[in-house]
Amino acid sequence: MKKMPPLMILCGGKGTRLREVTELLPKPMVPIGEQPIVWHIMKSYAAFGVDRFILCLGYKRECFVDYFTNYRLRTTDATVYSGSQSRVEFHSNENEEDWQITLAGTGIDSGTGTRVRLASRYLRDDDDCFFLTYGDGVSDIDVEAELAFHREHGLALTVGAVHPAARFGEMKITADGKVKSFVEKPARIPGYINGGFMVMQKSFVSHFIPEEDCFLEQQPLYNAAKAGEMAAFRHEGFWQCMDTPREHTMLNELWESGEAPWTKYWQ
Repeated sequence: MKKMPPLMILCGGKGTRLREVTELLPKPMVPIGEQPIVWHIMKSYAAFGVDRFILCLGYKRECFVDYFTNYRLRTTDATVYSGSQSRVEFHSNENEEDWQITLAGTGIDSGTGTRVRLASRYLRDDDDCFFLTYGDGVSDIDVEAELAFHREHGLALTVGAVHPAARFGEMKITADGKVKSFVEKPARIPGYINGGFMVMQKSFVSHFIPEEDCFLEQQPLYNAAKAGEMAAFRHEGFWQCMDTPREHTMLNELWESGEAPWTKYWQ
Protein backbone atom coordinates (compact mmCIF):
# COMPACT_ATOMS: atom_id res chain seq x y z
CA MET A 1 0.00 0.00 0.00
CA LYS A 2 1.37 3.41 -0.97
CA LYS A 3 2.48 5.91 1.69
CA MET A 4 -0.41 8.11 2.75
CA PRO A 5 -0.33 11.61 4.25
CA PRO A 6 -1.11 12.02 7.95
CA LEU A 7 -4.57 12.88 9.22
CA MET A 8 -5.13 15.95 11.39
CA ILE A 9 -8.37 15.90 13.40
CA LEU A 10 -9.98 18.96 14.98
CA CYS A 11 -10.82 17.77 18.49
CA GLY A 12 -10.69 20.92 20.61
CA GLY A 13 -14.25 22.28 20.60
CA LYS A 14 -16.82 22.06 23.38
CA GLY A 15 -19.73 20.55 21.44
CA THR A 16 -22.40 22.67 23.14
CA ARG A 17 -25.28 21.25 21.07
CA LEU A 18 -24.57 17.84 22.59
CA ARG A 19 -24.33 19.32 26.07
CA GLU A 20 -25.94 16.39 27.94
CA VAL A 21 -22.96 14.22 26.99
CA THR A 22 -20.16 16.75 26.46
CA GLU A 23 -20.30 18.10 29.99
CA LEU A 24 -18.49 14.86 30.85
CA LEU A 25 -16.66 14.15 27.59
CA PRO A 26 -15.35 16.21 24.67
CA LYS A 27 -17.50 15.46 21.63
CA PRO A 28 -14.88 13.41 19.72
CA MET A 29 -14.69 11.12 22.78
CA VAL A 30 -18.45 10.46 22.85
CA PRO A 31 -18.87 6.74 22.14
CA ILE A 32 -20.42 4.94 19.23
CA GLY A 33 -20.64 1.43 20.57
CA GLU A 34 -17.65 0.81 22.83
CA GLN A 35 -15.26 3.26 21.14
CA PRO A 36 -15.31 7.06 20.77
CA ILE A 37 -16.31 8.59 17.46
CA VAL A 38 -12.72 9.81 16.91
CA TRP A 39 -11.61 6.14 16.85
CA HIS A 40 -14.22 5.39 14.16
CA ILE A 41 -12.86 8.29 12.09
CA MET A 42 -9.29 7.06 12.52
CA LYS A 43 -10.28 3.50 11.56
CA SER A 44 -11.92 4.79 8.38
CA TYR A 45 -8.70 6.52 7.30
CA ALA A 46 -6.53 3.63 8.47
CA ALA A 47 -8.45 1.39 6.04
CA PHE A 48 -6.65 3.32 3.27
CA GLY A 49 -3.21 3.06 4.89
CA VAL A 50 -3.14 6.22 7.01
CA ASP A 51 -1.17 5.44 10.17
CA ARG A 52 -0.13 8.89 11.45
CA PHE A 53 -2.62 11.05 13.28
CA ILE A 54 -2.37 14.54 14.78
CA LEU A 55 -5.17 15.40 17.20
CA CYS A 56 -5.77 19.13 17.77
CA LEU A 57 -6.74 19.21 21.44
CA GLY A 58 -8.33 21.84 23.66
CA TYR A 59 -11.43 21.22 25.77
CA LYS A 60 -10.95 18.30 28.19
CA ARG A 61 -7.60 17.41 26.68
CA GLU A 62 -6.98 14.95 29.51
CA CYS A 63 -9.71 12.63 28.19
CA PHE A 64 -7.73 12.05 24.99
CA VAL A 65 -4.48 11.64 26.90
CA ASP A 66 -6.01 9.03 29.22
CA TYR A 67 -7.69 7.14 26.39
CA PHE A 68 -4.74 6.90 24.02
CA THR A 69 -1.99 6.34 26.59
CA ASN A 70 -4.05 3.45 27.98
CA TYR A 71 -5.36 2.29 24.62
CA ARG A 72 -3.66 -1.10 24.61
CA LEU A 73 -4.94 -1.83 28.12
CA ARG A 74 -8.44 -0.95 26.97
CA THR A 75 -8.39 -3.29 23.99
CA THR A 76 -6.19 -6.24 25.03
CA ASP A 77 -6.27 -8.78 27.87
CA ALA A 78 -3.45 -8.06 30.30
CA THR A 79 -2.03 -9.01 33.67
CA VAL A 80 -0.87 -6.18 35.91
CA TYR A 81 1.93 -6.87 38.40
CA SER A 82 2.08 -4.38 41.27
CA GLY A 83 4.78 -3.73 43.84
CA SER A 84 8.47 -3.09 43.31
CA GLN A 85 8.54 -5.14 40.09
CA SER A 86 5.48 -3.46 38.62
CA ARG A 87 4.82 -4.21 34.98
CA VAL A 88 2.04 -5.06 32.56
CA GLU A 89 1.96 -8.29 30.58
CA PHE A 90 -0.20 -8.18 27.45
CA HIS A 91 -1.68 -11.47 26.29
CA SER A 92 -2.48 -10.72 22.66
CA ASN A 93 -1.34 -8.60 19.75
CA GLU A 94 -4.44 -9.27 17.68
CA ASN A 95 -6.56 -6.38 16.40
CA GLU A 96 -4.03 -3.81 17.54
CA GLU A 97 -3.66 -0.68 15.45
CA ASP A 98 -0.08 0.24 14.62
CA TRP A 99 -0.67 3.98 14.73
CA GLN A 100 1.42 7.03 15.56
CA ILE A 101 -0.78 9.51 17.42
CA THR A 102 0.38 13.03 18.27
CA LEU A 103 -1.66 14.72 21.01
CA ALA A 104 -1.21 18.40 20.18
CA GLY A 105 -2.39 21.03 22.64
CA THR A 106 -3.88 23.90 20.62
CA GLY A 107 -5.58 25.99 23.34
CA ILE A 108 -8.89 25.82 25.15
CA ASP A 109 -10.72 28.52 23.15
CA SER A 110 -8.74 28.64 19.90
CA GLY A 111 -10.49 28.87 16.56
CA THR A 112 -10.22 25.95 14.16
CA GLY A 113 -7.79 27.80 11.90
CA THR A 114 -5.50 28.50 14.83
CA ARG A 115 -5.62 24.84 15.85
CA VAL A 116 -4.50 23.78 12.36
CA ARG A 117 -1.69 26.34 12.36
CA LEU A 118 -0.39 25.27 15.78
CA ALA A 119 -0.63 21.54 15.08
CA SER A 120 1.08 21.90 11.69
CA ARG A 121 4.44 22.02 13.49
CA TYR A 122 4.12 18.23 13.81
CA LEU A 123 4.03 17.70 10.06
CA ARG A 124 7.18 16.19 8.61
CA ASP A 125 9.42 17.93 6.11
CA ASP A 126 8.32 15.50 3.40
CA ASP A 127 4.59 15.99 4.07
CA ASP A 128 3.52 18.05 1.08
CA CYS A 129 -0.11 17.72 2.15
CA PHE A 130 -2.25 16.22 4.90
CA PHE A 131 -5.78 15.05 5.49
CA LEU A 132 -7.89 17.25 7.75
CA THR A 133 -11.29 16.57 9.25
CA TYR A 134 -13.55 17.25 12.21
CA GLY A 135 -13.78 14.94 15.20
CA ASP A 136 -17.55 14.59 15.11
CA GLY A 137 -18.53 13.12 11.74
CA VAL A 138 -18.30 9.76 9.97
CA SER A 139 -18.53 8.88 6.30
CA ASP A 140 -17.84 6.16 3.74
CA ILE A 141 -15.87 8.62 1.60
CA ASP A 142 -13.03 7.11 -0.45
CA VAL A 143 -10.16 9.26 0.82
CA GLU A 144 -7.66 7.60 -1.51
CA ALA A 145 -9.74 8.72 -4.50
CA GLU A 146 -10.06 12.17 -2.93
CA LEU A 147 -6.29 12.39 -2.53
CA ALA A 148 -5.82 11.49 -6.21
CA PHE A 149 -8.41 14.16 -7.13
CA HIS A 150 -6.58 16.71 -4.97
CA ARG A 151 -3.22 16.01 -6.58
CA GLU A 152 -4.72 16.03 -10.07
CA HIS A 153 -6.18 19.50 -9.55
CA GLY A 154 -3.05 20.91 -7.89
CA LEU A 155 -4.86 23.39 -5.63
CA ALA A 156 -4.16 24.35 -2.03
CA LEU A 157 -7.26 22.68 -0.60
CA THR A 158 -9.83 20.05 -1.47
CA VAL A 159 -12.98 19.79 0.63
CA GLY A 160 -15.29 16.81 0.84
CA ALA A 161 -18.60 18.13 -0.56
CA VAL A 162 -21.56 16.24 0.90
CA HIS A 163 -25.33 16.43 1.02
CA PRO A 164 -26.52 17.17 4.56
CA ALA A 165 -29.47 15.31 5.99
CA ALA A 166 -32.63 17.40 6.01
CA ARG A 167 -33.81 18.27 9.53
CA PHE A 168 -37.22 19.66 8.60
CA GLY A 169 -40.11 18.80 6.33
CA GLU A 170 -40.00 20.33 2.85
CA MET A 171 -42.99 22.09 1.24
CA LYS A 172 -43.49 23.16 -2.36
CA ILE A 173 -45.78 26.21 -2.47
CA THR A 174 -47.62 27.61 -5.49
CA ALA A 175 -47.75 31.30 -6.37
CA ASP A 176 -51.19 31.70 -4.77
CA GLY A 177 -50.01 30.21 -1.47
CA LYS A 178 -51.27 26.62 -1.73
CA VAL A 179 -49.04 23.77 -0.62
CA LYS A 180 -48.43 21.68 -3.72
CA SER A 181 -46.55 18.91 -1.94
CA PHE A 182 -45.11 18.08 1.44
CA VAL A 183 -42.27 15.70 2.26
CA GLU A 184 -41.56 14.94 5.92
CA LYS A 185 -37.80 15.19 6.39
CA PRO A 186 -36.41 14.07 3.02
CA ALA A 187 -33.27 11.96 3.39
CA ARG A 188 -30.99 14.77 2.23
CA ILE A 189 -31.06 18.11 0.50
CA PRO A 190 -29.77 18.47 -3.09
CA GLY A 191 -27.11 21.11 -2.35
CA TYR A 192 -23.59 20.55 -1.02
CA ILE A 193 -21.84 21.63 2.17
CA ASN A 194 -18.28 21.23 3.39
CA GLY A 195 -18.49 17.95 5.29
CA GLY A 196 -14.86 18.05 6.42
CA PHE A 197 -12.77 15.17 5.06
CA MET A 198 -10.39 17.66 3.46
CA VAL A 199 -6.97 17.44 1.85
CA MET A 200 -4.78 20.48 2.56
CA GLN A 201 -1.42 21.42 1.13
CA LYS A 202 1.05 22.27 3.88
CA SER A 203 1.59 25.62 2.14
CA PHE A 204 -2.08 26.49 2.80
CA VAL A 205 -1.19 27.12 6.46
CA SER A 206 1.32 29.90 5.75
CA HIS A 207 -0.60 31.37 2.81
CA PHE A 208 -4.15 31.47 4.17
CA ILE A 209 -4.14 31.06 7.97
CA PRO A 210 -3.14 34.28 9.77
CA GLU A 211 -1.13 34.50 12.97
CA GLU A 212 -4.07 35.93 14.93
CA ASP A 213 -6.79 33.62 16.23
CA CYS A 214 -9.23 32.61 13.48
CA PHE A 215 -11.75 30.04 12.37
CA LEU A 216 -10.80 28.00 9.33
CA GLU A 217 -14.37 28.21 8.01
CA GLN A 218 -14.27 32.01 7.80
CA GLN A 219 -11.47 34.05 6.18
CA PRO A 220 -9.09 31.17 5.31
CA LEU A 221 -11.65 29.22 3.28
CA TYR A 222 -13.21 32.40 1.88
CA ASN A 223 -9.83 33.68 0.70
CA ALA A 224 -8.79 30.31 -0.71
CA ALA A 225 -12.01 30.09 -2.74
CA LYS A 226 -11.63 33.70 -3.91
CA ALA A 227 -8.07 32.93 -5.03
CA GLY A 228 -9.26 29.88 -6.97
CA GLU A 229 -7.30 27.55 -4.68
CA MET A 230 -10.13 25.36 -3.38
CA ALA A 231 -11.63 22.32 -5.09
CA ALA A 232 -14.65 20.21 -4.11
CA PHE A 233 -14.59 16.43 -4.15
CA ARG A 234 -18.24 15.42 -4.48
CA HIS A 235 -19.23 12.55 -2.22
CA GLU A 236 -22.64 11.04 -2.92
CA GLY A 237 -22.48 8.33 -0.28
CA PHE A 238 -22.98 8.25 3.47
CA TRP A 239 -22.04 11.20 5.66
CA GLN A 240 -23.31 12.07 9.11
CA CYS A 241 -22.19 14.50 11.79
CA MET A 242 -23.02 14.05 15.47
CA ASP A 243 -24.38 17.42 16.59
CA THR A 244 -27.44 16.41 18.59
CA PRO A 245 -28.59 13.64 20.96
CA ARG A 246 -30.84 12.35 18.16
CA GLU A 247 -27.87 11.98 15.81
CA HIS A 248 -25.84 10.31 18.56
CA THR A 249 -28.63 7.78 19.06
CA MET A 250 -28.95 7.20 15.31
CA LEU A 251 -25.23 6.48 14.88
CA ASN A 252 -25.29 4.04 17.77
CA GLU A 253 -28.30 2.26 16.29
CA LEU A 254 -26.49 1.93 12.96
CA TRP A 255 -23.43 0.54 14.74
CA GLU A 256 -25.47 -1.94 16.76
CA SER A 257 -27.22 -3.13 13.60
CA GLY A 258 -23.89 -4.44 12.29
CA GLU A 259 -24.33 -2.43 9.08
CA ALA A 260 -22.76 0.92 9.93
CA PRO A 261 -22.17 2.55 6.49
CA TRP A 262 -18.91 4.25 7.51
CA THR A 263 -17.23 0.84 7.94
CA LYS A 264 -17.51 0.14 4.20
CA TYR A 265 -13.72 0.01 3.65
CA TRP A 266 -12.72 -1.51 6.99
CA GLN A 267 -10.96 -4.88 6.89
